[in-house]
Amino acid sequence: MEWRKCYLDLVLVPLGLFFLLVYHLWLWYRVSSKPLHTIIGINSIGRRLWVKAMMKDNDKKNILAVQTLRNTMMGSTLMATTSIFLCSGLAAVLSSTYSVKRPLYDSVFGAHGDFTVVLKFVSLLVVLVFAFLCHSLSIRFLNQGCFLINVTPSHDSHVTVAYVVDLLEKGFALNTVGNRLFYAALPLLLWTFGPLLVVFSSLTMVLIFYNLDVAFQDQKVIEHICV
Repeated sequence: MEWRKCYLDLVLVPLGLFFLLVYHLWLWYRVSSKPLHTIIGINSIGRRLWVKAMMKDNDKKNILAVQTLRNTMMGSTLMATTSIFLCSGLAAVLSSTYSVKRPLYDSVFGAHGDFTVVLKFVSLLVVLVFAFLCHSLSIRFLNQGCFLINVTPSHDSHVTVAYVVDLLEKGFALNTVGNRLFYAALPLLLWTFGPLLVVFSSLTMVLIFYNLDVAFQDQKVIEHICV
């Protein structure tokens, strides 16, 4: 009977994570090929126009630019703090000898041996560590952008609008990756209650992400606004 429980974990957990991986690979291709069909692509174009406007009229909009980037950094800081806080809690659970898992695991599907329990927590820990890393790097790029966005562009200066835009885009891209890794920790967390919840939660998240990532507005109107 135990091998059947392990079989559920070996099949359902990779299947649920595979759904998330395939969706984000499709989203990456969509953003690369048809950015105006995605919210991420439209926001990226909008940020480029915003940076150009901020640096063009720097004397009047420098405070607005810094405050906007500061608010973004506060969001990344919150997510990084939350990720490392959860990592600390998981590390404490892994190193603790106190166990309350037996009454719970007797009532759920899937394997719940000592190795499987450690695998669940370690997988969750690794995902949260990478989420913390992405948010930390995002803060670094956004912090540099706060300084350089107030530089008046000139012909003999290496700090151009394109350079600042590229710097901020890296920060926002890392912020997005960090958020998606943080959200991917939810199916792994639900894995502690059984592998069936991993598949259900992954499919639910894919549907939610699709509605949040795809632009359903009239593309002609969007193209006119971006141009």
